[in-house]
Amino acid sequence: MEFLESKDGYNYFRYVHSPPYIQAQRAFEAAQAIHDLNGVATVLMHNPYHLDSLITMADYFKFVGEHQMAADAVAKCLYALECAWPAMFTPLLGNCQLKFGHETNKPLFKTLFTHMINMDRRGCHRSALEVCKLLLSLDSDDPMGALFCIDYFAIRAGEYAWLEQFTEDYKSDNSLWLFPNFSFSLSISRFYLEQEETSKDAHAGNTKATSADLMEQALMLHPSVLKKLVAKVPLKDRAWTNILKHSYFHSDETKIPSLDHLINIYVERSYIVWRLPDLQKLLRNTAQQVIETLELNRSEAKDWACVREEAFSTEKNEYAHLLVQDFSDSVSSLPPDNLQNFVVDARMGEAIHNGMQVGNPPNAGQAPLPRDVANRNPLAVLFESMLPWVNYGDGIGADDDEQINGHGQRNPED
Repeated sequence: MEFLESKDGYNYFRYVHSPPYIQAQRAFEAAQAIHDLNGVATVLMHNPYHLDSLITMADYFKFVGEHQMAADAVAKCLYALECAWPAMFTPLLGNCQLKFGHETNKPLFKTLFTHMINMDRRGCHRSALEVCKLLLSLDSDDPMGALFCIDYFAIRAGEYAWLEQFTEDYKSDNSLWLFPNFSFSLSISRFYLEQEETSKDAHAGNTKATSADLMEQALMLHPSVLKKLVAKVPLKDRAWTNILKHSYFHSDETKIPSLDHLINIYVERSYIVWRLPDLQKLLRNTAQQVIETLELNRSEAKDWACVREEAFSTEKNEYAHLLVQDFSDSVSSLPPDNLQNFVVDARMGEAIHNGMQVGNPPNAGQAPLPRDVANRNPLAVLFESMLPWVNYGDGIGADDDEQINGHGQRNPED
């Protein structure tokens, strides 16, 4: 990593490639151009910390269900990236910028985002929140869309007061509530903070808006979220059928490309939060209150429509670069037919066709495979075995014979 300049209180940096790394990058790009995953693995054999190769293998292992191997590849990316940090690079102080526009900086953003999602899937919500903060601080332009999931991680980590403070302080601009994720998440945060308040605090005259007020504001501003949430959660109470019949909540689209995209990201990322009965009750009661309000004053619907159109005025989707599936909890599996996109050695294809356990060393004879290889995707085991940090051992030797029973398997206690 090299220092570029200091500007407006920030130090700007970028990663640089050494000549050997440039050669490895060219080999990777050549393998990528022909979808040669075998070639990518070969790059890693000679360059164990080549970032793009590790990221590619991490994606592949995730698709075939080898999540631990995917996480290991991501961890090695982070280690390699961190090893390049100079003493002047102090990201935890919030004064460092790595602009996404520099091609060599992009692996850090992709790796941090993947690591953040991995932390969340493991239930480490506070760790995911801290990674999200780091990701957001490294480039003020937020190229990975950390701003559209940081509220979710804050709620899952129980950082309700922090979320309110962050919303007020971020870029000294109080307009974050206009985004659908913050609009609803602020109501949820206020709901839980109200439960934590003591009776003394309640009588002290809290001037902040209540959770019901914030929820009403969110539903007025983003009514199309409701129908998507009801379908995604799902919410099966009969009351929702009547609520969604109302004209204000009948549609699940706003016809504003940017806003519709952000709503899809919010629902995909945060729907699980709404499975709690208390929040469902808050949402249902507030939705009914909104309907009553609109029956008394129909002009409010037009007023909120004007706010939406002014806040998201562009006719183009400004957030098209953010893929909804990247914010999803669901893990995609690569269909077998899609494996044909990767060109591998013909002998490997023949081995898979014959049902061989390709992770088995050729000189292992008739010895059984290590137990952690059994019943796994053979192609995944193959590429796993090619990675430099993987060691399956030498099989079962003579010293192990006495531990094997007459059926050719190890005794359970072993």
